[in-house]
Amino acid sequence: MSLRWPAWNLFFSLFFSAFPLFAEPETSAGGVDFEREIRPLLADRCFHCHGPDAEQREGDLRLDEQEGALADLGGYRAIVPGDVDASHLIERITADDPDERMPPPDSARKLSQEEIDKLKQWIAEGATWEAHWAFRPITSPPPPPVKEKNWPHNPIDHFVLARLADEGFVPADPVARSGLIRRVSLDLTGLPPTREEVERFLADSRPGAYQRVVDRLLDSPAFGERVTSMWLDAARYSDTYGYQVDRDRYVWPWRDWVIDALNANMAYDEFVKNQLAGDLRLNPTHAQKLATTFNRLHPQKTEGGSVPEEFRTQYVADRIETVATAVMGLTMECCRCHDHKYDPISQREYYQLFAFFNNIDEAGLYSYSTQSVPTPTLLLPTDTQRKAIASAQDRVGHAAEKVTQADRDAEQYFTEWLLADETPPTKRTEESTAEDAVADAGLAHRVAHLDFEGDPPRAAVPVPGWSGQGVQLSGDDAIRTDVGDFRRYDPFTIALALRADKHPERAVVFHRSLGWTDAGSRGYELLIEDGRLSMGLVHFWPGNAIRIRSEEKIPLSKWTHVTVVYDGSSRADGLTLYVDGKPCKVEVVRDKLSKTIAGKDGDRLALGARGRDSGFRGGQIDEVKIFDRPLSALEVDALAGGKELSELLDRDPRELLPGERRALRQHYLVSSDVKYAEARSALRDARAEAASAAESVTEIMVMDDSPGVRETHLLARGAYDQPKDRVAPETPSVFPPFPTDAPRNRLGLARWLTHPEHPLTARVAVNRFWQLIFGEGLVRTPEDFGTQGQPPTHPHLLDYLASSFVQSDWDIKRLVREMVTSATYRQSAMVDPQLVQMDPENRLLGRAERRQLPAEMLRDAALKIGGLLIDRRGGPPVKPYEVAVSFKPVKRDEGEGLYRRSVYTYWKRTGPAPAMMALDASKRDVCRVRRPRTQSPLQALVLLNDPQFVEAGRKLSERLMADCEPDQVVTHMFKEVIGRDPSEEEYAVLKNLYQTQRDYFVNHPEEAELTFMTGDTPLDPDLAVAEVAEVAAGSVLASLLMNFEGFTRYP
Repeated sequence: MSLRWPAWNLFFSLFFSAFPLFAEPETSAGGVDFEREIRPLLADRCFHCHGPDAEQREGDLRLDEQEGALADLGGYRAIVPGDVDASHLIERITADDPDERMPPPDSARKLSQEEIDKLKQWIAEGATWEAHWAFRPITSPPPPPVKEKNWPHNPIDHFVLARLADEGFVPADPVARSGLIRRVSLDLTGLPPTREEVERFLADSRPGAYQRVVDRLLDSPAFGERVTSMWLDAARYSDTYGYQVDRDRYVWPWRDWVIDALNANMAYDEFVKNQLAGDLRLNPTHAQKLATTFNRLHPQKTEGGSVPEEFRTQYVADRIETVATAVMGLTMECCRCHDHKYDPISQREYYQLFAFFNNIDEAGLYSYSTQSVPTPTLLLPTDTQRKAIASAQDRVGHAAEKVTQADRDAEQYFTEWLLADETPPTKRTEESTAEDAVADAGLAHRVAHLDFEGDPPRAAVPVPGWSGQGVQLSGDDAIRTDVGDFRRYDPFTIALALRADKHPERAVVFHRSLGWTDAGSRGYELLIEDGRLSMGLVHFWPGNAIRIRSEEKIPLSKWTHVTVVYDGSSRADGLTLYVDGKPCKVEVVRDKLSKTIAGKDGDRLALGARGRDSGFRGGQIDEVKIFDRPLSALEVDALAGGKELSELLDRDPRELLPGERRALRQHYLVSSDVKYAEARSALRDARAEAASAAESVTEIMVMDDSPGVRETHLLARGAYDQPKDRVAPETPSVFPPFPTDAPRNRLGLARWLTHPEHPLTARVAVNRFWQLIFGEGLVRTPEDFGTQGQPPTHPHLLDYLASSFVQSDWDIKRLVREMVTSATYRQSAMVDPQLVQMDPENRLLGRAERRQLPAEMLRDAALKIGGLLIDRRGGPPVKPYEVAVSFKPVKRDEGEGLYRRSVYTYWKRTGPAPAMMALDASKRDVCRVRRPRTQSPLQALVLLNDPQFVEAGRKLSERLMADCEPDQVVTHMFKEVIGRDPSEEEYAVLKNLYQTQRDYFVNHPEEAELTFMTGDTPLDPDLAVAEVAEVAAGSVLASLLMNFEGFTRYP
């Protein structure tokens, strides 16, 4: 297939001519403006050595504060207001001696003569000083008066028009109505208007026609999808964890929550509070908890050899920096290691903010060997699952009641058992031992016994044992058994004797698990932690597990008998730890187990070692016994060599003390009572059903504070392993104080951020929405409202919008409506060349910007024009054609998944959709609030060759061939793609292209057929040869028009 050169020339001239060059606008005449001209100069040239960072500050001179700049430095002052000659600053920046010159000549911060003159002028005028604009309280300035009364539509226009008048310019003419509806449709829904919608608007001459269009678009569900794309960048959303493995993760319900919240016009302060701290709100709803997934969207690690605490620390830092950028418009990354060099935020204040996000029970690595969701999590059951779980829990409750009833009913049988003339099975003869009694009663339940007599296991060394021969462990090679596949609803007992000559920081005594950090410790395990015994059952450590730990350390250099008894309840109080036959005092470390502890591998008990973990190196073990029921306390004592069971069985029942009788009764229940055993078995089965019902429920990462789970410390140079002073949750002192009635947690932080007196949150929010609508924010550095960022082009307009935003209860749709109904928004991009020359970056807002559409908008517009767009909201991520050729390819979808809106596209963090990246989408590896703007031939190649665009062009051609006459194809296609009628010159070029291509395809039908090989949608098999040529020619025309700036750029 070939394109004729006239078409190519049209495309390239239109496509590439639309990228403007930018330059700084002229400063206003009059006195020196400290905020616009002096502070940025001091920040860029001086703050590095004379700014907020105390450790890097030179000469005790601080130029970021007025007090420091005017201070007596020992007989001289850096700045003497009104006296240039007495100002040491001027002396140093004009010095001829390189050793005296400031900034140092080798610092790449040299001042120009113009900048030196500006500093001199400022000092001569009195060195007026102001606090940084973004840290000052938000004001409520009234709209300024303007001479041109007919132009403004709302207060926004007064601010813009007054600024233009000050500079001697007038606004641009209004954009054509066809361009206006296209512009506002794209801005509010991310989709172009249909040809029918354009024609209906052009025909509507009634007052308020445009306002009705705006209201319709704001009420459209597509509004939430459009704005969500912006928020996904800020939230660093992706459907995978990131780093090298980059496995899929389940977070899309949070994306749908954002869409629903924006469509419901949730107040922005609530939008922020719910995402930062929805779990801490009073009686939080399921949706409020789900919203906190925002905090967990950072990349996560699982690669072998990674240090868990190092990456957990990184996750918390990511949360702070995301909130700082997305909500406060500040850069805080450098504060992790030292005081901010430019803004008044110290390293200590950084870690005080860190403390707000450091209280969840999370791991530093996610599980490589299982699909466990990193804790804490929120269950997301369907209605059917919710009913099944409730029903299963009811059965557990009924089964537990029957166990209790069996316990009560057993009293009579227990008494008979005690008084029986014949020796019950659990009573011994005089010649038998106490352990024999346990063996007799538990023989059917003892599933393994390792006595280590004879040849020892591989890598184990025989040693004198607790009873006969034991073994010494290498710590690297586990002793494996063929039993032990217990589930969390299975009762069991594991007993062994052990000996240690030192208290290890961590050692694995036994485990049944897939791995340590590789599997989130899935399974069960007995550890020695700092000399203390620690027994746990784990789905994913630490947030979905139960664990108890002995209060006292194990004795050294002597054999100690240890028994673990578990009742199958999935509760920490269902675990009992015995040392030398007696229950030991324990602390509950974790008590939240709600998912399986089983896995496809590692399902047998192993002793002494585990991969990537610390084994029981040099430790000795003996007499390992495993039972598939909970032993009684008397049985455990007997296993440890005690004689209490024997002695009690020998006693006259009438002489038993109450405590002794209770102990024997408990022994009777678990060892001999048939009805009690049947009730316990039924309870185990009911728990198994409940566990199965819960296991099928999907989980999503959320926030869930666990107060006291860890302390927060200032980290020297930001290193996870260099904790210094302990810090408590607090906010930076440069901002208003923390509310006295707010809790010192994330909810309190969210309330502080959204307090009307906070100087940043509302400003940052309205600036982001202004950027969404106008392409550039009033602050051109939306990620940095600090001293290194650019000041607002219209500071009073920014404050007006921020204050009215707060006063309107943070109403997002009201804010957006005010922006798009302004005369400023409705301007044309065609203006006086002199204004373009004087204001190339359009900082005066005297015209519209012909900026390129975002990547998602280009793709979605093509799908809609081609009639392929599937208008369905929500659900799992979809995989269009391009993900199959990404850096890390994945299988693409078939059917509807190819044609959903781009906000639902599967986003792989290490290999995003390549067409999206070529068209300047954000990678979302970190919080991004501004996308790069590039111009590249690659973008043209994507639009010409990407299967999604080619297929959309073909389907548009097919539809128009069926709906209109051949001589109408060019005009109708132009209207469909561009949204207006073509000019005579445009029509002539496009008609010539269409006719030339049609003739070519008539003569080369085999090439026409190649046109239809792209995309899954089939060609109408009933098309004649001539019609096939027309469709092919129309496809070429559509492809060209989708590269024309009328399609790729805002009108």
